[in-house]
Amino acid sequence: MTTTDPEAQVGQELLRFPPDFVWGAATAAFQIEGATTADGRGPSIWDTFAATPGKVHGGDTGEPACDHYHRYASDVGLMAELGLGAYRFSLAWPRIQPSGAGRVEPRGLAFYDRLVDELLDRGIQPVATLYHWDLPQELEDHGGWRNRDTAYRFADYAALTHAHLADRVQLWTTINEPWCSAFLGYGNGIHAPGLVDPRGALEAAHHLLLGHGLAMRAMRPSAPADHRFSIVLNLCSVSVDQDDEAHRAAAHKVDGLQNRLFLDPLAGRGYPEDVVARTAWLGDWQRVVRDGDLEVIASPVDWMGVNYYSPTRVAPAPADHVPDGPFAGLRGVALLPPRGELTGFGWEVDARAFTELLERLGRDVAVPLVITENGSAFPDAVSDGEVVDLARTRYLVDHLRAVHTAISRGVDVRGYFAWSLLDNFEWAAGYSQRFGIVHVDYRTQARTVKHSGRTLARVISRNAVPTSGYDLG
Repeated sequence: MTTTDPEAQVGQELLRFPPDFVWGAATAAFQIEGATTADGRGPSIWDTFAATPGKVHGGDTGEPACDHYHRYASDVGLMAELGLGAYRFSLAWPRIQPSGAGRVEPRGLAFYDRLVDELLDRGIQPVATLYHWDLPQELEDHGGWRNRDTAYRFADYAALTHAHLADRVQLWTTINEPWCSAFLGYGNGIHAPGLVDPRGALEAAHHLLLGHGLAMRAMRPSAPADHRFSIVLNLCSVSVDQDDEAHRAAAHKVDGLQNRLFLDPLAGRGYPEDVVARTAWLGDWQRVVRDGDLEVIASPVDWMGVNYYSPTRVAPAPADHVPDGPFAGLRGVALLPPRGELTGFGWEVDARAFTELLERLGRDVAVPLVITENGSAFPDAVSDGEVVDLARTRYLVDHLRAVHTAISRGVDVRGYFAWSLLDNFEWAAGYSQRFGIVHVDYRTQARTVKHSGRTLARVISRNAVPTSGYDLG
């Protein structure tokens, strides 16, 4: 690779997006805010997890992260410089309700008042996510998402937060990536709260979806007519090397636990029968799913948030084979290693699989789609005041072309949010992985817009990507 590689071909034609297409970037509170004990904020499960030796790479914690709590105004200025039309951020539940229930911390709400007002002053639309994994620790002490009561506490928190910001925030997401919260947090323990409890993971998955539905019912009745509500799912295409019955069956199993377990009940189809049957060994599913739950979960949304990073490759395996990780319950399936170009996380780069996923969702989901996260981690360094992140730039443009292809084939995609605005605390990987289109020097907190960020700015200004090459000139 040379520094001229992305510039070698500048497209003579542009792939233009719809005139009202929304361009933005996304972050999450625990990953960027810092100030973990400031102004009455309570501890979250990620504070506890990060403080536990051996859980997070390098012993890193959420303090000070990107110090966004104190630097939000200049960060919003960067967003304006890049031409972002919208900013997807998350609200920290323990900053607003330190114990997860009852008393509200006015200083926490005041921070989000300041952030939202700054965004609006800069002409940037705020897109609020109510839950991005930072459960108040006190709720986890009572069972967390394995405890049905947490879903009701989440609905209370959603109602009070929405009521406070409803005059300025129109776009709302309830829960980000319930699959990760359930299966990485409670199933294999690599995320907070760090439990290895497969039965608890399924209970958590249901209660997260129930919390979404209850929150929808808590917010919708008092919402202004122009408010739009969503949930955000991390979804992937499941790829096989052969088109035969055995490979299709293996893909169907993984798709069930990764995608259909969430898509189907949200669409009013209930939990997939094959997934319920395959996970029966974990306990009495009917004890967890109570009368009326599925109706609540299927409360209508106005749009669906889609987070995509990489495909999953699978193959059939002997009946007694148990795959590693969150798919341990899927006997007879082998998870194959990624291929080709890989990101810093070792994730496969495959933009064509993104188009395939969006086309599938276009058939299966009855509401508009918004790409709420898409991005790549690569090692970056500042040199002569610049960050020339060519691999991330290629990933960005190729995946935007994939989105455009899906739109050209009739899929209703309304917007794209790059992950992430800033390099940040990358959960169990600590500060070892950089996803940002803006580089953060964690020692000085200096920000440097990367080549990928400048490229996104040019895409936004033209509302288009080139047909070939990786730069619009």
